[in-house]
Amino acid sequence: MTVHSSESSAVAHHRTDVDQLLAGYRAARSQEALFDLRPPGLRGPVSGYDEFVDRAGNVQPGWTELADVVGDRGRAGLSRLSAAVRQLVDNDDITYTGVDPAKEPHAEPRPWRLDPLPLVVSASDWDVLEAGLVQRSRVLNAVLADLYGARRALTEGVLPPELLFAHPGYVRAANGIDVPGHHQLFMHACDVSRLPDGGFQVNADWTQAPSGAGYALADRRVLTQALPDLYERVGPRPTTPFAQALRLALIDAAADGVQDPVVVVLSPGIYSETAFDQAYLATLLGFPLVESADLVVRDGRLWMRSLGTLKRVDVVFRRVDATYTDPLDLRADSRLGVAGLIEAQRRGTVTVVNTVGSGILESAGLQRFLPELAKRLLGEAPLLAVAPSYWGGIDSERSHLLANLSSLLIRPTIGGQTLVGPTLSSARLAELASCIEAMPWQWVGQELPQFSSAPTSYGGEFSPGGVGLRLFTVAQRGGYAPMLGGLGYVLASGPSAYTLKTIAAKDVWVRPTERSRTETATLPAPETPVKTGAGTLGVSSPRVLSDLFWMGRYGERAENMARLLIVARRRYYEFRHRQETSESDCVPVLMAALGRITGTDIQADDAAEIIAIAPSTLWSLTMDRERPGSLVHSVDRLALAARAVRDQLSSDTWVVLAGVERALAHKSEPPDSLAEADAVLATAQSQTLVGMLTLAGVAGESMVHDVGWTLMDIGKRIERGLGLTALLNATLTTVRDPAAERTVIESALTAAESAVIYRRRTAGMVSVAALAELMLFDPTNPRSLVYQLERLRADLGDLPGSSGSSRPERMVAEMSTLLRRSHPAELEAVAGGRRKQLTDLLTSVHVALRELAEVIAATQLALPSDMQPLWGPGESRVLP
Repeated sequence: MTVHSSESSAVAHHRTDVDQLLAGYRAARSQEALFDLRPPGLRGPVSGYDEFVDRAGNVQPGWTELADVVGDRGRAGLSRLSAAVRQLVDNDDITYTGVDPAKEPHAEPRPWRLDPLPLVVSASDWDVLEAGLVQRSRVLNAVLADLYGARRALTEGVLPPELLFAHPGYVRAANGIDVPGHHQLFMHACDVSRLPDGGFQVNADWTQAPSGAGYALADRRVLTQALPDLYERVGPRPTTPFAQALRLALIDAAADGVQDPVVVVLSPGIYSETAFDQAYLATLLGFPLVESADLVVRDGRLWMRSLGTLKRVDVVFRRVDATYTDPLDLRADSRLGVAGLIEAQRRGTVTVVNTVGSGILESAGLQRFLPELAKRLLGEAPLLAVAPSYWGGIDSERSHLLANLSSLLIRPTIGGQTLVGPTLSSARLAELASCIEAMPWQWVGQELPQFSSAPTSYGGEFSPGGVGLRLFTVAQRGGYAPMLGGLGYVLASGPSAYTLKTIAAKDVWVRPTERSRTETATLPAPETPVKTGAGTLGVSSPRVLSDLFWMGRYGERAENMARLLIVARRRYYEFRHRQETSESDCVPVLMAALGRITGTDIQADDAAEIIAIAPSTLWSLTMDRERPGSLVHSVDRLALAARAVRDQLSSDTWVVLAGVERALAHKSEPPDSLAEADAVLATAQSQTLVGMLTLAGVAGESMVHDVGWTLMDIGKRIERGLGLTALLNATLTTVRDPAAERTVIESALTAAESAVIYRRRTAGMVSVAALAELMLFDPTNPRSLVYQLERLRADLGDLPGSSGSSRPERMVAEMSTLLRRSHPAELEAVAGGRRKQLTDLLTSVHVALRELAEVIAATQLALPSDMQPLWGPGESRVLP
């Protein structure tokens, strides 16, 4: 075939890009520090295993597609790929707190850091990993069953008893508690890295409440969208069957005889480090995400609160650390657990997985004896290597430990921080040696872990970085099922890598075998129809309903604020140089309305001063997060409430919210240029308005109209009524010059999204009576007050247990009566320069709507009055 000159040139250019990128990668790889993370005194020759290129510098067979795709894109393309991945992460609202909630209980979540290049694992390597991982899960399961059962490991002298009883992961209250079936270890996560010879080594086991599976599944979703060409060429084995296996395993964990079991995912809450991981996994599983306030133990059984009723719970997928799960039997100061949960487990009325007490398997002391335990309990030798460990309780090992403190990881067997020997000062090493000599059984030393390197583009350059893997298994009737892939990660440079500190995640792509090429990347169809009874029950507890209620309120509040800010900003620029005209009076009126609606007064003595400070006031009311009632304040509260009920919402919600949050993510101080500041405000306000309208559409068309949706709509209608009455009270109740009156009325109609229909009906005639007719009394206008009251009446009637005469329903009926007794023409009447009847009506309805919100919060959204946490009066979950 003849290659034309232009085509030949393109091929040559592509080859040049590939060669340049590979040359840069090889040069970076030759820098020993990038992949041999040992301190200078401990480094040997360059011997770290590289996943991407072999020792001769040639691309490994499993990575040729990635090399081609990287070459096709070039440096500019990789930068665009990184930006696309960040955009997708933002759109899905994948976040990670990354701090200790105990030290910083209300830390803001930050975007998840995902490397745009996957970590590719060959089919043969995966066979080795899978076999070793499944075996390790079986071994840990046998050890867990023994430690809380027969304790052969202790009675036969394999495991020193102090390593069990002194570790905080051992929970005495869990003795005798069994998981129905045959596996005590339900879910297992294992951190693995590559050795210089190409083999694999285990660096850590996670059995307490393993995290990361949700992130792994979310990462795959992102990269399939960002790299569809590479994904199609490699065809990695799908990760989604793991979610199906996990779901079926949770259902199977229910006690024998339970039909259609109810399963819940117990979360510490939205301030947990891995709140997204928990919520995303719950969403994929189709099980409700609950917090301690949603659950209660009665008569030895676990129940979920649901609008004044209780629904029986059969299985709890625990994401709360064991000692916090029950303030009655464990930590009395815990606000994350459920009083009586341990007793319910003892009675066998509920299954909690991972089982309480499984954290003992993370003990460094127990890990030292795991090979012996595997041989004693299962008659098997471990397939995956572990770094050599030295326990201070054995004389010979203690001598080695003390002689090599500066080159080992030092781990306390009673729980606590891992120390990196090479980073410790001479004084600290001497102090540590004294501690070990005094209490030798409390310390274990471990050889430094080793890591391979692989391509990363997270930092903007195509270069090698140290990498590791977190792999997952879940118990099945016949053994353990692994996730086909896992959560990869790029390690931080330097000694912090030894404690598995990471800078970015990686999606793990397992290359298919010939047999697995036929596997589908989607969940298999269920063999039987999906049951719609108790097992698929959604959460309608006071906590969830409260967050949905406030979502409706904050969404409507942000929409109202955005409209009014847009109108006020436009009027300011229209009249700032025409202050001598009567029409300019509309600017101070609108600014005063903004102050009244947000509850923050505009600090100015006269109209001229209000106009003078309008730019800074508009900026503050839009962008100042610390100002109550500001636009960004409402959006932040909306996002907070939404994240608390992530499992209830459509995935489209996060795309919209991410766009709004980006539009409002600006420094608190405005730019020096008035034009630049106005451009920023115009973008922020308009994008927020569009976002709120889109969210309203998503809620209306994508959410099931159940009790949660009804409470959200009630919040929306209350807030729209409050916004309308406050706006009209601030703009129409004072009589002004006819020209000013006209401008103010037109502005109010625009802010209330009713200007177009008003002009059509009145043919340009402006009057307060005509406005009142449209905005207060027209039942066909979705923005009118009477429309909001009718929707409230219908929504309250749809709530379970509605009698038609409950206090909220009576309050709505009284407001409707007030409207029926009023007439538009009478509301226009003037006395002493004010429209008193209009003022009285608007004030009465506004106060009544506030009281209605308080009554709903007290009756529908509060915990039962006879329930009190062990730590004293509980903090209300209803947001202020």
